[in-house]
Amino acid sequence: MFRPHRRRARGLALGLCLMGVVPPLVAQAQSAPPSAQPRVGSDWPTLPATPLDPDQERRIAAMVGRMSLRQKVGQMIQTEIKAASPEDLRTWYLGSVLNGGGSWPGGRQDASLTSWVRLADAYYDAAMASDAPDPVPPLWGVDAVHGHNNVQGATLFPHNIGLGAARDPELVGEIGRAVGRAVRATGINWVFAPTVAVVQDQRWGRTYEGFGADPALVRTYAGAYVRGLQGDLKGDGTVIATVKHFFGDGGTETGRNEGVTLAPARQMFDLHAQGYLGGLAAGAQTVMASFSSWSDPAAGIDYGKMHGSRVLLTDFLKTRLNFQGLVISDWDGIGQVPGCTRSHCPQAINAGVDMLMVSTEWKPLIENTVKDVETGAVPMARIDDAVTRILRVKMRAGLFGRRPSASRYAGKPAAIEARGLARRAVRESLVLLKNDGAVLPLRPGRRVLVVGKSADSLPDQVGGWSITWQGDHTTNADFPRAVSVLSALRRANRGGKVTYAPTGEGVRVEDFDVVVAVIGERPYAETAGDVASLSHTARYPEDLKVLEAVAGHGRPVVTLFESGRTVYVNDLLNRSDAFVALWLPGSEGQGVTDLLFRDARHPRFDFRGVTPFDWLATACPAPGAPVLFRAGFGLTYKHPAAPLGPLGEAAPVQSCPDVRR
Repeated sequence: MFRPHRRRARGLALGLCLMGVVPPLVAQAQSAPPSAQPRVGSDWPTLPATPLDPDQERRIAAMVGRMSLRQKVGQMIQTEIKAASPEDLRTWYLGSVLNGGGSWPGGRQDASLTSWVRLADAYYDAAMASDAPDPVPPLWGVDAVHGHNNVQGATLFPHNIGLGAARDPELVGEIGRAVGRAVRATGINWVFAPTVAVVQDQRWGRTYEGFGADPALVRTYAGAYVRGLQGDLKGDGTVIATVKHFFGDGGTETGRNEGVTLAPARQMFDLHAQGYLGGLAAGAQTVMASFSSWSDPAAGIDYGKMHGSRVLLTDFLKTRLNFQGLVISDWDGIGQVPGCTRSHCPQAINAGVDMLMVSTEWKPLIENTVKDVETGAVPMARIDDAVTRILRVKMRAGLFGRRPSASRYAGKPAAIEARGLARRAVRESLVLLKNDGAVLPLRPGRRVLVVGKSADSLPDQVGGWSITWQGDHTTNADFPRAVSVLSALRRANRGGKVTYAPTGEGVRVEDFDVVVAVIGERPYAETAGDVASLSHTARYPEDLKVLEAVAGHGRPVVTLFESGRTVYVNDLLNRSDAFVALWLPGSEGQGVTDLLFRDARHPRFDFRGVTPFDWLATACPAPGAPVLFRAGFGLTYKHPAAPLGPLGEAAPVQSCPDVRR
């Protein structure tokens, strides 16, 4: 089988620094009394602890000493804005709220910036009006994973898979700073990003949230992103960062969301711990536990659910890595720990979870946790440690004595836009996989036929985690400042004509100079995005059909492919003269056409992106599976390759034999 050459990735030389090896342990690692826990061996890595501020620590200790048990437990609760009013923060002493994907002030998808800030101020004012001896301001968390993606009109950047293709840590840091400003424009102070999963099986629906398969790149990017978001935590545009999901979420068997990662300890550290080393070294203040589990069959150890693993959350993360911030659970994640429910889980607290994210059942969770302390099921020392960490993060972030509206970015429309930066990110992230006959770059002024379901679909272009959780049930109108690929083509083809025929039917291809097909995946997020095979045609037969309608008519076909992963596309490549991986580029479609068109005789920009994962020549990932494009591959105009030639095609595969459900 023909295998194109591999181009070495440009940019920073990213060396993988392995600080140690996890030794085999000798017992079950699911949460249990501390005396029953397996111990972390001496070869586990250690990160230097950040010096604590003595004055701040004395203040925190005094505050904790004056708190009642209920006030302490209240600080450990985070719930949805749909489930808690500002008054609830005053009377129940809640430490945090969040808005999940598809949650907005007043339930309005088109909520204005003013309404966001008004609600943030209301939560703050209510918390500071409580009868606690030392009222504590709240944290508000949000999944701003590629821009402030819950807010209409906010610039949306390429998803992380595209940033990984760009191989540009400086760009990632700039995006982090832009996201921080946008989030503070709504009065929010905490971002659940970056995801530092090192994805091993792209059937996982969260693949696009990972930067790639290279742990060294993920480690470098994690540090750059955290520094961009947090800065010194003192500026008006800085926010608290979260490295997630701790840990091994990208290694689950067959890519099943919330599944089990089967791996020896050495592999877990070498691959899946690296992003945390980078993020924590950069000062990340929070870590989110993973829904997934870890089992080491060779050592005979089942660590169980991450939310319930003391050996990982406390012995490794907090002790060996010297993490001083807070550990937050994922959405109702405590309910998956054996013996727990969403409203009662002493196991997770004892394991090291400091703040419990619970969607609705927060009142019984408070009552049950109070009883657990009173009966001794949860030591008071564990509660005090959790509250100390929460107060430390809040003080470091400067939340005391400052309403959310005090930020100079609060309510400012300009703060949620960074279109030039996003357009640059798109240009850097695209990967040219095929360019037979030097079809690209295109000369403006030509007759262009555009086909494909995704050409004028902003939901397809931005992907999941965009206005809604899965990115579905949205229309172009929900992205009022975005530019679709079709619109960008019309703007770029100066002096020419662009005709859009989504299915390619009813038009004479011979009447045009070139065909541009914009196809790919529909939006999805976790769980719903898990797939049984990587055959694109098996899931989207209409994309093959549209290429069959326009290929073979004597006109070059340029395929622009939008996806959150690399998939099996041999059949699509065979019907394309040029093929460009767009990933999920976000709101700035003109970043695509910056690369497709030339000025006069020369390209305006050259391609620089490379594949962040192997691009398989099969629909079913497996050890030794054939690879069409190795990670790090990408063509440029300056260095073209020989024609790709015809590829072997396989029938669409609906399900791979090793998928477990």
